[in-house]
Amino acid sequence: MIQKSYIAKEKDVICKCYLIDAKDKILGRVAAKAATILRGKHKTTYTPNIDTGDMVVIINADKIKVTGKKLDQKTYMRYSGYHSGLKLVKLGDMLKNKPTQVLKLAVNRMIPSGPLGNQVKRKLKIYAGDKHPHTAQQPIVLDI
Repeated sequence: MIQKSYIAKEKDVICKCYLIDAKDKILGRVAAKAATILRGKHKTTYTPNIDTGDMVVIINADKIKVTGKKLDQKTYMRYSGYHSGLKLVKLGDMLKNKPTQVLKLAVNRMIPSGPLGNQVKRKLKIYAGDKHPHTAQQPIVLDI
């Protein structure tokens, strides 16, 4: 007996909107949950080559927590392309200057690169405060 696998179609995918409050939550746990929802792996209709994921809105990104000595030891690297153009920024400094960038980098690095990954990454919205302009989407609040 042959069992048939379900393959989702683009027109059959129903997208929802989820709201995650990152206040006093661990950075990696929030990022992992957001990446799972963005990819659509929480659904039974998950298909690897179709965007079956949902939209994620993260608020209070400036109040996120990390464990251990990561604030002093973890560094983010950028390279400008020029000789000696390596820029190093510590996690503590980045949280002060660009708190949304920390979460964005964490979630984007959990999503595969490529055209489908770029499409998925566009559905992530991150805000430093507790206000967001997505009330019309009626986001479902997630507890982590």
